[in-house]
Amino acid sequence: MGKIKRVIWDDINFTILIGITILTLVLSGIFLGNTMFSIANIQAMAFQIPEFGFFCLAMMLSNLIGGIDLSIIAGANTVAIFTAYVLNGKWSFGTTGTAQILIALFVAFATSILFGLFNGLLISKTSAPSLIATLGTMTLFRGIGMALTGGSSVGDITPAFATLGEAKLFNIPIIFWLFLIISLLLGIIMDYTSFGRKLYLYGENPIASRFSAIPNEKMCRGVFMLTGFFAGIAGIIILSRVNSAKVGYGDSYLLQTMIVCVIGGIHPAGGKGKVKGVMIAIILMQIMSSAFTIMSLSPYTKKLIWGSMLIIVLGMNYFIGRFSIKKYLKAS
Repeated sequence: MGKIKRVIWDDINFTILIGITILTLVLSGIFLGNTMFSIANIQAMAFQIPEFGFFCLAMMLSNLIGGIDLSIIAGANTVAIFTAYVLNGKWSFGTTGTAQILIALFVAFATSILFGLFNGLLISKTSAPSLIATLGTMTLFRGIGMALTGGSSVGDITPAFATLGEAKLFNIPIIFWLFLIISLLLGIIMDYTSFGRKLYLYGENPIASRFSAIPNEKMCRGVFMLTGFFAGIAGIIILSRVNSAKVGYGDSYLLQTMIVCVIGGIHPAGGKGKVKGVMIAIILMQIMSSAFTIMSLSPYTKKLIWGSMLIIVLGMNYFIGRFSIKKYLKAS
């Protein structure tokens, strides 16, 4: 029954997502015309998608095990601050050039994984709800960044690092290729490996997974380490694009990542959803975000629209899901 529900859920949400995406593309073409789909705007979206996309992948993983990670933005910003201090020479240990960049990347990846491990340990060892636990670590990570910077941005990083965020391959940003490759690999892992099957089972029914000899605590720690890792990559990309790090950058992404996961078919209770749905939802949200920018909508109007979308899609998923499951059971 659980597998049947998951298949029905995936099919329903993917169909809804395709419909919404097509409708958005048509409306964008009608009302915004060439401005929306110009080469310059498409390239701008390709630069913006990776940082937002990695945050979405992080949120997706936490949702798949029936949790949530509210600390991804705060953690990414603090990782970026640590990295920036290495790249501007303050924590570089006298290194320059390639060695300095390698040390900065090591610090970034190590810190992001440690942040994720801390979340995983806190949740798995104390049995605290992930909402409460990551709300606390969000405040902690933000406090660390604030204590280090006093609220100021950290800049003056080595110019060589900025080229990582600006480089292109076949006229497409390398960071977009990176996001695409990692997303495809994650999708393969989730669909075709034992790790993916165990993660879905753990998210759908933790008790059944425990009786299936799946180490739930270890799985929880591993998933949150991955969420921390993906958030850290997003922090590095942000740093390479804007050449500075600051507490509070991208706070609006948090709500948007939740919307993307819901639209992309990730069940908030865990165990249901696919990476492909999230990838399409990311592109859809980026198209809408660009449209809002072109239309010069205020931040308050954007938040109203994002919040309304989340509520509407949740309601649609609930009612359509119930109807489809009842129809399937009646037919069988």
